[in-house]
Amino acid sequence: MPEIKICGLRRPQDILIANRYKPDFAGFIINFPKSHRSISGQEVKNLRQNLDHGIPAVGVFVDQPVQKVINLLTDGTIDFAQLHGKESPEYINEVQQSTGKKVIKAFEVKTSEDIERALESPADYLLLDQGKGGGETFDWSLITEKIDRPWFLAGGLTVDNLQQAIDTVHPWGVDISSGVETNGVKDEEKVKEVVSIVRG
Repeated sequence: MPEIKICGLRRPQDILIANRYKPDFAGFIINFPKSHRSISGQEVKNLRQNLDHGIPAVGVFVDQPVQKVINLLTDGTIDFAQLHGKESPEYINEVQQSTGKKVIKAFEVKTSEDIERALESPADYLLLDQGKGGGETFDWSLITEKIDRPWFLAGGLTVDNLQQAIDTVHPWGVDISSGVETNGVKDEEKVKEVVSIVRG
């Protein structure tokens, strides 16, 4: 049974939904204005106060100054950092060593070489995606061998293809955002359904 991360939480209602269905991780996109789901570190802190303490909070960043990421991890705003930009292995090491916290590194997968590149990362967890929140799947057949650490499958996962994805590539975890939204906001019924699929 894979873990499930619901990403892009941004409203008090989203926290209520998360508390009701208890995904394994709750994701917050921080300071990335290109995304309508982006919120500030302070907004995450405010939302986090009402999040079930059993659900770890993941901060999603794109090429932010490393100290900003470190600060949000050390002050308890988030529990994990998820990096979606061009962050280097040195950047990842600095976050890990400064905080003792785990790092998830996202990789855009277009070819099998992209997966090989991901496997060289010092990140604790990998996230394989079609792009930066494009809401589309990549070619799952590119995953031809067992990945040697916990990894999330992301990109275009919905209630319609989630079971197929789990059966096909056996990810350690699945990461879903737009797939549990209706008109750009989290849809409680869809969250309920994907959690039910993952947990059988």
